[in-house]
Amino acid sequence: MINNKKIIVVMPAYHAGKTLEKTYNALPHDIVDSVLVVDDNSSDNTVEVAKNLGADVIKHDDNLGYGANQKTCYHAALKDDADIIVMVHPDYQYEPKLVTAMAAMIESGVYDVVFGSRILGGKAMQSGMPLWKYIANRLLTAFENIMLGAKLSEYHTGYRAYSKNYLKEKYWNGNSDDFVFDNQFIAQAIVYGYPVGEISVPTKYFPEASSINLSRSITYGFGVLGTSLLGFLARTGIYTHRLFQKHS
Repeated sequence: MINNKKIIVVMPAYHAGKTLEKTYNALPHDIVDSVLVVDDNSSDNTVEVAKNLGADVIKHDDNLGYGANQKTCYHAALKDDADIIVMVHPDYQYEPKLVTAMAAMIESGVYDVVFGSRILGGKAMQSGMPLWKYIANRLLTAFENIMLGAKLSEYHTGYRAYSKNYLKEKYWNGNSDDFVFDNQFIAQAIVYGYPVGEISVPTKYFPEASSINLSRSITYGFGVLGTSLLGFLARTGIYTHRLFQKHS
């Protein structure tokens, strides 16, 4: 807790049994009030590990998708009266210790949305990011910045913090249940005019760290292009797709 603000870390999990404990133990538990793990019907021991660690656990009866997993995370965190919600992937790719800094940026009242950027530090490739992924990240980010009128260093990080003020609007309810959920979420925050901040976050790449394959990445890429174009149309007043219509 920071200045009486309740902080909940949510972990959308799928086959995270090998890395969940290391991620959980690295969290700044002195300021985190609770940790919620939502398991998307894994076939490994993710749920068992999470329960043994003392985390709150929700298990989907079916594999609903990464976006659907996050929806469960945010609904549950809001129901538990969280003031600050930080999403941490349980694959130990992003540095969990920086939850403190990201939560503090939200607590300051300056930002409603904070992203942990792999690009700001300038060492994404030195940390092991594949060349094809780095190039795709840079090209898609450049396109999105133009379409959305923003200047973010990247749009594809899985490390994010949100204020209750933003999440409670539930604009994200109609977002995709797949990986493009994240990108729709960012575009909505920008188009809706919520203040967005970034912080440099070191990352690690290793076999157990979750990553989508090439074919899923291509599908995601086209989804990003479509979201960006819809965001451009919405912010310029030409056409407002349902993704950018303000309703809960």
